[in-house]
Amino acid sequence: MLESFIWIALELTVLFVVISFVLSLLQSFIPYEKVEDYLRTRSKWKAGLFAIVFAFITPFCSCSTIPVVVNMLRNKVPFGLTMVFLFSSPLLDPTILTVMGVILGWQTTVIYTLVTAVFSLVLGFTLERLGFEKYVKPVMVKGYHSGKKKWDVKRALRETGQMMKSVFPFLIIGAAIGAGIHGLVPASFIAENFGHQAWWLIPLAALLGIPLYIRLSSMIPISQVLLLKGMALGPIMALLISSAGASLPEVVLLKSIFHIKLVAVFVLSVLTMATLSGLIFYFI
Repeated sequence: MLESFIWIALELTVLFVVISFVLSLLQSFIPYEKVEDYLRTRSKWKAGLFAIVFAFITPFCSCSTIPVVVNMLRNKVPFGLTMVFLFSSPLLDPTILTVMGVILGWQTTVIYTLVTAVFSLVLGFTLERLGFEKYVKPVMVKGYHSGKKKWDVKRALRETGQMMKSVFPFLIIGAAIGAGIHGLVPASFIAENFGHQAWWLIPLAALLGIPLYIRLSSMIPISQVLLLKGMALGPIMALLISSAGASLPEVVLLKSIFHIKLVAVFVLSVLTMATLSGLIFYFI
C-alpha cells in the first residue's frame, strides 16, 4: 500500500507540475481574447463541441485535468465550457478509445463516445444555467493578465509554484486515500459481487467506481476480465465512467478550486452520467 501511495503521489505531482508549467508557458502565445470572441460569436452548442474536441486532443486522467481547468478559469473561458471539458477530458482519451474498440468492440466504443460527449455537454451547460459558477473559489481566477505576453520561464515557474502551494496538500491527501482504497478493494471483489444481470447493479457500480481510483487505462483490461467472468456491460460502463470521471483523488483536488457545494454537485453529476450510461448499455 505504501508503494502504491508513493507511485500515485509521485505520478500526480509530476503530472501536475509539468502540465501547469507547460500551460503557463503556452498561454503566453494563446490569443485568449480571440478564442473568447470566437466562442461568443458561436452558438453555445457549437462552442461546446469545440470544448469536446479540445478534451479529446488533451488525453489527461481526471487528476491531471485540474491544472488545465484552473488555467481555463483564469483566462475567463466561460464556466459552462470549462465544465464540459472537465467532464469529458478524462473519459475521451483517443488512445484508450482505440484499445476499448479492440477489446470491447467498436460498436460499444462508438456508443460510449457519443453518450459521454452528450452527457458532458448537457451537464456542463446545466450547471452554468443553474448559476454554479459562483462556487468557484476566487483565488483560482486571480493573477489573470490581459494584453501581449512574452515567453517568460521565470513567470511560468512562479505561477506553477503558487498553484502547487494551494493544491499540493490536497494532492497528497487524495493520493493517500486513493492508494489505500485501491489496495483494499481488489478487482476479484467486483467480479464476485457484480457478476450477474440486474439493473440495480448499475447505480451500485457507479457508486463503487469513485473510491476505487481505477484509471481508464487500467479499467479497460479489467472490463475485459469482468466480461469474461459474466458481468453485464451496463454495470461495467457505470463503473468505468465513475472511476475515470470522478476518482477520489480528483474530488479532493477539486476542493482546492471549488467550494464544497460545487464539488458535491460535480460528483453527483458524474454518478448520474455513469448510471444513465450504464442503463443505456443495459437496454440496448
